[in-house]
Amino acid sequence: MTSPTTETKFPGLPNYYPDHPSLLKQIIKVVQNLLQGRSNNAHAVTLTANVGTTTITLAKEDIGIATLIFFMPQTANAAAEIGAGTMYVSARSVPNNTFTITHANNAQTDRTFGFVLIG
Repeated sequence: MTSPTTETKFPGLPNYYPDHPSLLKQIIKVVQNLLQGRSNNAHAVTLTANVGTTTITLAKEDIGIATLIFFMPQTANAAAEIGAGTMYVSARSVPNNTFTITHANNAQTDRTFGFVLIG
């Protein structure tokens, strides 16, 4: 089982904050980050070599039933995997915060992708 790595963690908001002026400043910063495309939904994964699937385990509540997963190849072998049409998300388990990528079974160890989760 493989876990993705998040490149950057941008600040979020607390569930409760008694100091309203400070909370407003935090909200403004989070909204500014979102407007500039900075969110915590970017991850990376390298497909497992010598097997036909890779399972990703995400942080709690990162994936829902309607979550879309978009992959961007980071290496030539990753681009070839996409181009061959052999890679797709074959299963997801929302309660377990996982999804499984089905892909070609080969010995390549550099099929690395960035991916984003939307929804």
